[in-house]
Amino acid sequence: MSDRIWFRPYTVADVGFFRDSLPKHLGIEFTEIGADFLRGRMPVDERTKQPYGILHGGASVALAETLGSTAAGLVVDPDKYRVVGQEINANHVRAVSNGFVIGTARPHHVGKRSHVWEIRITDEQERLVCISRLTMFVLEKS
Repeated sequence: MSDRIWFRPYTVADVGFFRDSLPKHLGIEFTEIGADFLRGRMPVDERTKQPYGILHGGASVALAETLGSTAAGLVVDPDKYRVVGQEINANHVRAVSNGFVIGTARPHHVGKRSHVWEIRITDEQERLVCISRLTMFVLEKS
């Protein structure tokens, strides 16, 4: 029996489907999918900084929700279910002014109707930048 949580064996290439949506505009990209996590990164640049020259908290939340909601969607059967965000919170603990931030989404709870995901965002030196928790609702497709 596999320890993988995903509905099927996905690769990073399978989950990069943004078209012209917010994650693409922010430069978010998926970098790794493991047995129980999804990882991605986002540049700290003119698209993601606030006026004081550091990473905008809203950009961190966008990265967290992108990773957590995508991961939640990979757990369910996409022909039968879709997932939607219900609640997200974030604690910003370190300022970043350049480079990339890296987010890793892991589940705390994967149930039939809801998921709770933790997303840890670090800088390139693996120092914690933001910790976020995302609750997802699982809906049956009609």
